[in-house]
Amino acid sequence: MGITDLPGLSALKTRMQWHQERQRVLANNVANSDTPNFRPRDLVEPKFDRSGKSVDQPLSSVSVARTNVNHISGSSATEGMGKNRRAGYETRPAGNAVNLEEEMMKSSANQMDYAAATSLYSRSLGLLKTATGRR
Repeated sequence: MGITDLPGLSALKTRMQWHQERQRVLANNVANSDTPNFRPRDLVEPKFDRSGKSVDQPLSSVSVARTNVNHISGSSATEGMGKNRRAGYETRPAGNAVNLEEEMMKSSANQMDYAAATSLYSRSLGLLKTATGRR
């Protein structure tokens, strides 16, 4: 059994991957803040059961949906996980619905949550090393 097979560490690893992908989606929203008819997207937060196993689909089994033959195929396995956040948007006359203040707040909260997850992960690894006498 590998270290990454432990439910707690596996959950933290999945959480960190989710935060990395969410940061990419939020940055894409900010980058497209002046694009006409652009709707901001966000990712669905992963859910875990009591044992720490993911209840959702693993990130590697999600495929990218290509809606038009002129679109470039995506390289990220989680690119199709984006969703519109809410039904009612505040839109500008050009049809853009990105609220920069909201996106920056979400990005900041995402960075803090990622830092907390990485800290927990590294401390858990440290405890395991101490328990096995390798520290």
